[in-house]
Amino acid sequence: MKNKNENQIKKFIDDLKLKEKSKATIEKYERDVKKFINFADGKINKDSVLKYKEHLKKEYKIKSANSMIASLNSFFIFIKKHKLKAKYFILQKETFRHEDKELLRSDYEILIEEAKKRENKEISFILQTICSTGIRISELSFITVESVKKAEAVINLKGKVRRIFILPKLCKKLLEYAKEKNVLSGSIFVTKRGLPISRVSVWKKLKRLAKSAKVKESKVFPHNLRRLFAKCFYENEKDVIKLADLLGHSNVNTTRIYLQSAGKEHRKMLEGLNLLD
Repeated sequence: MKNKNENQIKKFIDDLKLKEKSKATIEKYERDVKKFINFADGKINKDSVLKYKEHLKKEYKIKSANSMIASLNSFFIFIKKHKLKAKYFILQKETFRHEDKELLRSDYEILIEEAKKRENKEISFILQTICSTGIRISELSFITVESVKKAEAVINLKGKVRRIFILPKLCKKLLEYAKEKNVLSGSIFVTKRGLPISRVSVWKKLKRLAKSAKVKESKVFPHNLRRLFAKCFYENEKDVIKLADLLGHSNVNTTRIYLQSAGKEHRKMLEGLNLLD
Protein backbone atom coordinates (compact mmCIF):
# COMPACT_ATOMS: atom_id res chain seq x y z
CA MET A 1 0.00 0.00 0.00
CA LYS A 2 2.90 2.33 0.82
CA ASN A 3 4.41 1.93 -2.64
CA LYS A 4 1.02 2.43 -4.27
CA ASN A 5 0.45 5.70 -2.39
CA GLU A 6 3.94 6.95 -3.19
CA ASN A 7 3.40 6.14 -6.86
CA GLN A 8 0.07 7.99 -6.90
CA ILE A 9 1.60 11.04 -5.26
CA LYS A 10 4.46 11.06 -7.78
CA LYS A 11 2.01 10.87 -10.70
CA PHE A 12 -0.08 13.64 -9.09
CA ILE A 13 2.99 15.90 -8.81
CA ASP A 14 3.97 15.14 -12.42
CA ASP A 15 0.45 16.12 -13.50
CA LEU A 16 0.71 19.43 -11.62
CA LYS A 17 3.99 20.14 -13.41
CA LEU A 18 2.34 19.45 -16.77
CA LYS A 19 -0.39 21.92 -15.82
CA GLU A 20 2.40 24.47 -15.20
CA LYS A 21 1.55 25.04 -11.55
CA SER A 22 4.11 27.16 -9.70
CA LYS A 23 6.90 25.49 -7.76
CA ALA A 24 5.47 26.79 -4.46
CA THR A 25 2.00 25.41 -5.29
CA ILE A 26 3.38 22.00 -6.22
CA GLU A 27 5.42 21.81 -3.02
CA LYS A 28 2.38 22.77 -0.95
CA TYR A 29 0.11 20.17 -2.59
CA GLU A 30 2.73 17.46 -2.10
CA ARG A 31 3.27 18.46 1.53
CA ASP A 32 -0.47 18.53 2.28
CA VAL A 33 -1.16 15.16 0.67
CA LYS A 34 1.74 13.50 2.46
CA LYS A 35 0.52 14.88 5.80
CA PHE A 36 -2.84 13.22 5.23
CA ILE A 37 -1.28 9.91 4.13
CA ASN A 38 0.89 9.85 7.26
CA PHE A 39 -2.06 10.72 9.51
CA ALA A 40 -4.20 8.00 7.91
CA ASP A 41 -1.35 5.48 8.11
CA GLY A 42 -1.65 4.99 4.36
CA LYS A 43 -5.37 4.11 4.43
CA ILE A 44 -7.19 6.32 1.93
CA ASN A 45 -10.92 6.04 2.63
CA LYS A 46 -13.84 8.25 3.67
CA ASP A 47 -13.42 7.42 7.34
CA SER A 48 -9.76 8.50 7.37
CA VAL A 49 -10.68 11.68 5.47
CA LEU A 50 -13.34 12.65 8.02
CA LYS A 51 -11.01 11.95 10.95
CA TYR A 52 -8.31 14.04 9.30
CA LYS A 53 -10.78 16.86 8.74
CA GLU A 54 -11.55 16.90 12.48
CA HIS A 55 -7.82 16.92 13.17
CA LEU A 56 -7.38 19.96 10.90
CA LYS A 57 -10.22 21.77 12.65
CA LYS A 58 -8.49 21.34 16.02
CA GLU A 59 -4.94 22.09 14.91
CA TYR A 60 -5.27 24.84 12.29
CA LYS A 61 -7.11 28.06 11.56
CA ILE A 62 -10.13 27.60 9.28
CA LYS A 63 -8.48 29.31 6.32
CA SER A 64 -5.37 27.09 6.58
CA ALA A 65 -7.50 23.96 7.06
CA ASN A 66 -9.54 24.77 3.95
CA SER A 67 -6.35 25.31 1.98
CA MET A 68 -5.15 21.83 2.98
CA ILE A 69 -8.54 20.32 2.11
CA ALA A 70 -8.26 21.93 -1.34
CA SER A 71 -4.95 20.13 -1.88
CA LEU A 72 -6.47 16.81 -0.84
CA ASN A 73 -9.53 17.27 -3.03
CA SER A 74 -7.31 17.92 -6.04
CA PHE A 75 -5.46 14.71 -5.27
CA PHE A 76 -8.71 12.72 -4.92
CA ILE A 77 -9.93 14.06 -8.26
CA PHE A 78 -6.64 13.02 -9.88
CA ILE A 79 -6.84 9.44 -8.55
CA LYS A 80 -10.53 9.33 -9.61
CA LYS A 81 -11.93 8.98 -6.09
CA HIS A 82 -14.33 11.90 -6.19
CA LYS A 83 -16.48 10.50 -3.36
CA LEU A 84 -13.58 11.05 -0.95
CA LYS A 85 -13.65 14.80 -1.46
CA ALA A 86 -14.20 16.69 1.80
CA LYS A 87 -16.48 19.68 2.26
CA TYR A 88 -14.82 22.94 3.23
CA PHE A 89 -15.33 24.53 6.61
CA ILE A 90 -17.64 27.55 6.49
CA LEU A 91 -15.57 30.66 7.00
CA GLN A 92 -17.42 33.68 8.34
CA LYS A 93 -16.28 36.72 6.40
CA GLU A 94 -14.92 39.55 8.53
CA THR A 95 -16.10 43.07 7.81
CA PHE A 96 -12.88 44.64 9.05
CA ARG A 97 -9.22 43.79 9.55
CA HIS A 98 -7.77 43.32 13.01
CA GLU A 99 -5.57 46.23 14.03
CA ASP A 100 -2.66 43.97 15.00
CA LYS A 101 -2.51 42.85 11.35
CA GLU A 102 -3.05 46.23 9.71
CA LEU A 103 0.19 47.67 8.28
CA LEU A 104 -0.09 51.46 8.29
CA ARG A 105 1.84 53.90 6.14
CA SER A 106 3.52 55.12 9.33
CA ASP A 107 4.66 51.54 10.09
CA TYR A 108 6.04 51.26 6.56
CA GLU A 109 7.98 54.51 6.93
CA ILE A 110 9.44 53.35 10.27
CA LEU A 111 10.59 50.11 8.62
CA ILE A 112 12.28 52.03 5.79
CA GLU A 113 14.08 54.28 8.27
CA GLU A 114 15.21 51.29 10.33
CA ALA A 115 16.56 49.57 7.20
CA LYS A 116 18.50 52.74 6.34
CA LYS A 117 19.83 52.96 9.89
CA ARG A 118 21.04 49.37 9.62
CA GLU A 119 22.44 50.12 6.15
CA ASN A 120 20.45 47.21 4.78
CA LYS A 121 19.77 48.30 1.23
CA GLU A 122 18.48 44.89 0.18
CA ILE A 123 15.49 44.78 2.53
CA SER A 124 14.88 48.53 2.13
CA PHE A 125 14.60 48.22 -1.65
CA ILE A 126 12.52 45.03 -1.43
CA LEU A 127 10.09 46.89 0.83
CA GLN A 128 9.91 49.85 -1.55
CA THR A 129 9.66 47.69 -4.67
CA ILE A 130 6.70 45.64 -3.43
CA CYS A 131 4.91 48.59 -1.83
CA SER A 132 5.28 50.98 -4.78
CA THR A 133 4.27 48.43 -7.45
CA GLY A 134 1.80 46.18 -5.61
CA ILE A 135 3.47 42.99 -6.87
CA ARG A 136 3.23 39.65 -5.07
CA ILE A 137 6.34 38.31 -3.35
CA SER A 138 6.32 35.47 -5.91
CA GLU A 139 6.66 38.12 -8.64
CA LEU A 140 9.77 39.78 -7.19
CA SER A 141 12.02 37.77 -9.50
CA PHE A 142 10.49 39.63 -12.47
CA ILE A 143 12.14 42.83 -11.23
CA THR A 144 15.24 42.43 -13.38
CA VAL A 145 18.04 44.71 -14.51
CA GLU A 146 16.47 44.69 -17.97
CA SER A 147 12.98 45.58 -16.72
CA VAL A 148 14.27 48.37 -14.48
CA LYS A 149 16.12 49.92 -17.43
CA LYS A 150 12.78 50.00 -19.28
CA ALA A 151 10.98 51.25 -16.13
CA GLU A 152 8.41 48.47 -16.52
CA ALA A 153 8.21 44.74 -15.89
CA VAL A 154 6.13 42.07 -17.59
CA ILE A 155 4.76 39.64 -15.00
CA ASN A 156 4.04 36.22 -16.50
CA LEU A 157 2.71 33.70 -13.98
CA LYS A 158 0.08 30.95 -14.06
CA GLY A 159 -0.88 31.76 -17.64
CA LYS A 160 -1.61 35.42 -16.77
CA VAL A 161 0.42 38.31 -18.11
CA ARG A 162 0.37 41.89 -16.89
CA ARG A 163 2.64 44.90 -17.16
CA ILE A 164 3.64 46.95 -14.13
CA PHE A 165 5.40 50.30 -14.08
CA ILE A 166 8.49 51.01 -11.98
CA LEU A 167 8.80 54.64 -10.90
CA PRO A 168 11.94 56.53 -12.07
CA LYS A 169 13.08 57.22 -8.49
CA LEU A 170 12.99 53.50 -7.70
CA CYS A 171 14.64 52.60 -11.00
CA LYS A 172 17.63 54.78 -10.12
CA LYS A 173 17.97 53.17 -6.69
CA LEU A 174 17.67 49.62 -8.05
CA LEU A 175 20.20 50.13 -10.85
CA GLU A 176 22.72 51.59 -8.40
CA TYR A 177 22.08 48.66 -6.04
CA ALA A 178 22.48 46.12 -8.87
CA LYS A 179 25.79 47.74 -9.85
CA GLU A 180 27.04 47.56 -6.24
CA LYS A 181 26.13 43.86 -6.11
CA ASN A 182 27.63 43.21 -9.55
CA VAL A 183 24.28 42.01 -10.87
CA LEU A 184 24.57 42.70 -14.59
CA SER A 185 21.39 40.99 -15.80
CA GLY A 186 18.39 39.02 -14.58
CA SER A 187 16.71 39.31 -11.17
CA ILE A 188 18.08 42.12 -9.03
CA PHE A 189 17.39 40.51 -5.65
CA VAL A 190 19.47 37.35 -5.58
CA THR A 191 21.32 35.08 -3.15
CA LYS A 192 25.10 34.72 -2.99
CA ARG A 193 24.71 31.86 -5.49
CA GLY A 194 22.94 34.15 -7.93
CA LEU A 195 19.48 32.61 -7.47
CA PRO A 196 16.35 34.77 -6.98
CA ILE A 197 15.78 35.39 -3.28
CA SER A 198 13.07 33.13 -1.86
CA ARG A 199 9.83 34.26 -0.22
CA VAL A 200 10.89 32.47 3.00
CA SER A 201 14.13 34.45 3.11
CA VAL A 202 12.29 37.74 2.55
CA TRP A 203 9.75 36.83 5.24
CA LYS A 204 12.52 36.15 7.79
CA LYS A 205 14.36 39.37 6.92
CA LEU A 206 11.16 41.38 7.36
CA LYS A 207 10.47 39.80 10.75
CA ARG A 208 13.98 40.68 11.94
CA LEU A 209 13.56 44.24 10.67
CA ALA A 210 10.17 44.58 12.39
CA LYS A 211 11.63 43.42 15.70
CA SER A 212 14.49 45.90 15.41
CA ALA A 213 12.13 48.74 14.42
CA LYS A 214 9.68 47.85 17.23
CA VAL A 215 6.82 47.42 14.75
CA LYS A 216 4.43 44.57 15.57
CA GLU A 217 5.75 41.49 13.79
CA SER A 218 2.17 40.33 13.11
CA LYS A 219 1.82 43.31 10.75
CA VAL A 220 5.00 42.79 8.80
CA PHE A 221 4.94 40.25 5.98
CA PRO A 222 5.25 40.61 2.18
CA HIS A 223 1.54 40.41 1.33
CA ASN A 224 0.74 43.28 3.72
CA LEU A 225 2.98 45.54 1.63
CA ARG A 226 0.80 44.68 -1.37
CA ARG A 227 -2.29 45.49 0.71
CA LEU A 228 -0.80 48.84 1.69
CA PHE A 229 -0.21 49.65 -1.98
CA ALA A 230 -3.87 48.79 -2.70
CA LYS A 231 -5.15 50.93 0.15
CA CYS A 232 -3.01 53.95 -0.78
CA PHE A 233 -3.96 53.69 -4.46
CA TYR A 234 -7.67 53.48 -3.67
CA GLU A 235 -7.51 56.41 -1.24
CA ASN A 236 -6.04 58.52 -4.07
CA GLU A 237 -7.98 57.26 -7.08
CA LYS A 238 -11.20 55.64 -5.75
CA ASP A 239 -11.09 53.27 -8.74
CA VAL A 240 -11.46 49.63 -7.65
CA ILE A 241 -11.59 48.35 -11.25
CA LYS A 242 -8.27 49.93 -12.15
CA LEU A 243 -6.81 48.68 -8.88
CA ALA A 244 -7.94 45.12 -9.69
CA ASP A 245 -6.08 45.38 -13.02
CA LEU A 246 -2.92 46.63 -11.32
CA LEU A 247 -3.00 43.83 -8.75
CA GLY A 248 -3.71 41.18 -11.37
CA HIS A 249 -7.07 40.17 -9.88
CA SER A 250 -9.57 38.53 -12.24
CA ASN A 251 -12.36 39.07 -9.69
CA VAL A 252 -12.94 42.55 -8.28
CA ASN A 253 -14.38 41.00 -5.09
CA THR A 254 -10.87 39.83 -4.24
CA THR A 255 -9.70 43.42 -4.55
CA ARG A 256 -12.45 44.63 -2.23
CA ILE A 257 -11.11 42.34 0.51
CA TYR A 258 -7.83 44.28 0.31
CA LEU A 259 -9.74 47.48 1.06
CA GLN A 260 -11.33 46.37 4.33
CA SER A 261 -11.00 49.04 6.97
CA ALA A 262 -9.16 48.37 10.22
CA GLY A 263 -11.13 47.79 13.42
CA LYS A 264 -10.36 51.33 14.66
CA GLU A 265 -11.75 52.87 11.45
CA HIS A 266 -14.75 50.55 11.60
CA ARG A 267 -15.61 51.73 15.13
CA LYS A 268 -15.38 55.38 14.02
CA MET A 269 -17.84 54.66 11.20
CA LEU A 270 -20.30 53.15 13.65
CA GLU A 271 -19.91 56.04 16.09
CA GLY A 272 -20.54 58.44 13.19
CA LEU A 273 -24.06 57.02 12.79
CA ASN A 274 -25.07 58.77 16.04
CA LEU A 275 -27.67 56.17 16.94
CA LEU A 276 -27.18 56.39 20.71
CA ASP A 277 -28.55 59.05 23.06
